[in-house]
Amino acid sequence: MVEQLLDQIKRQEDTRAALSALRAQLKEDGQLLRVKKLLGNGMALEPLLDSPDAKVRKNTAALLGDLGIRESAGALYRAYRNEETLFVRPVLVQALGKTDAYPYLAELKEQYDLLCGRSVQEEQKKHVREEIRVLGQILRREGKEVRHTFTGWDRKHTILLTTNPDFADLTKERLTAERTGIHALGVQAVVSSLKDVVQIRTFRELLFPIRLGEKLSMADGPEAFGEAVAESKLLSLLQRCHKEPAPFCFRIDLRGGILPDERSRYIRRAAAVIEEQSGRQLLNAPEAYEFELRMVPDKAKKIHLFLKMATIPMERFSYRTETTAASIHPSSAALLMALAQPFLKKNAQVLDPCCGAGTMLVERHRLLPVRNAYGIDIFGEAVRKAGTNTKAAGMHVNLINRDYLDFKHGYLFDEIIANLPVRGKRTKEETDAFYRGFFDQSQRLIAPDGVLLLYSNENGFVKKQLRLHPAFRLCKEFLISEKEQFYFYVIRAAH
Repeated sequence: MVEQLLDQIKRQEDTRAALSALRAQLKEDGQLLRVKKLLGNGMALEPLLDSPDAKVRKNTAALLGDLGIRESAGALYRAYRNEETLFVRPVLVQALGKTDAYPYLAELKEQYDLLCGRSVQEEQKKHVREEIRVLGQILRREGKEVRHTFTGWDRKHTILLTTNPDFADLTKERLTAERTGIHALGVQAVVSSLKDVVQIRTFRELLFPIRLGEKLSMADGPEAFGEAVAESKLLSLLQRCHKEPAPFCFRIDLRGGILPDERSRYIRRAAAVIEEQSGRQLLNAPEAYEFELRMVPDKAKKIHLFLKMATIPMERFSYRTETTAASIHPSSAALLMALAQPFLKKNAQVLDPCCGAGTMLVERHRLLPVRNAYGIDIFGEAVRKAGTNTKAAGMHVNLINRDYLDFKHGYLFDEIIANLPVRGKRTKEETDAFYRGFFDQSQRLIAPDGVLLLYSNENGFVKKQLRLHPAFRLCKEFLISEKEQFYFYVIRAAH
């Protein structure tokens, strides 16, 4: 098939269709290397860059870019320089970026500046914006990017800390703020210093609400949104909080409120307007952004805008360099430990029988120091990762690669904490047997008056084992996620 298409292209028979079909073939396993081998330096395709058919020129450029043939860079640049059809130009420069744009950076920068300073007719905007976007992407990748240093630690800020909305009070209580309030996404507050805020462990993200000049909805369209962002105080906030000057590279994250196939088009059009209206001081750079503009439409499709700054160092969970597929987010683990705090004691003997990457143990220790910590996991890779993370956290943990049900120990534990595995492919009978064995073993290992801290989405199996194990008493039950039915149980050993 590939050979037939290449022969058809060389004979220039229905060239446009053959080029498209060949590009589709590249997605098949092994075909990319095969076509590259057959084409060699790509010179057989280069004459098509001068075809009178604009779509042939476009498809040829796209194919050369897909193949990444460096020897084609010169021909692509010459074609780009001579191309007059607007919808072909972005494809040519994108292909150049995939081959070797470095020798032409000065010329590409000159073209970028020319396009940015030129006013274009409405019907031309789509293609010119795309050309500017691709040029900017190449220049950022090949040039020296300016990274920004956050300096706004002691300024007054309105912030939003995202957290589990049902337990936002736990984060609110840890804030030193002029004003605080519960928000649908967490806790909103006015603070005078961010240094203490970034140490709080129970929130997931630090966001800055950006007030738009008017109440916008998704129905107002991407151009209206882009203009409102450019007219907001976003740019001045970034300038006040960073040592280095503009431009500031951003990406737009649109969550809900629009069909998936329309999202990319909306974001691209809105980002282009933000760039234009800000005088290119705000640049759309999804591949190299430092700032995320998060659009959150509400039920009425009104747009709420938040800024997330990757320039703010967040070192709370820097120990966690290794994860497993079942790893709990450290802010969620910190939340669970905060909920259990009234039942914890200092210098406890702590065991995690399903330790995974060690997150629960570290967050338990960070809340209240433990005397001895043991982590068990049936998967050796998880134990290795837990070793890396706990060492980085400065915590000594006795890690054991073993099935918890076979574990024996010389003394009892004050606390057994576990993020219990989800059912996965296990049958109902297998899950029932696992929980029965888990409770039997925990009853043997828990100290008198000790506590089990269990995180699970198998409420029925947990309750069944509590009925079958009268030595355990349920003290607290927290519904953490109604959608996924995850509960957190605090269980006291009565024996």
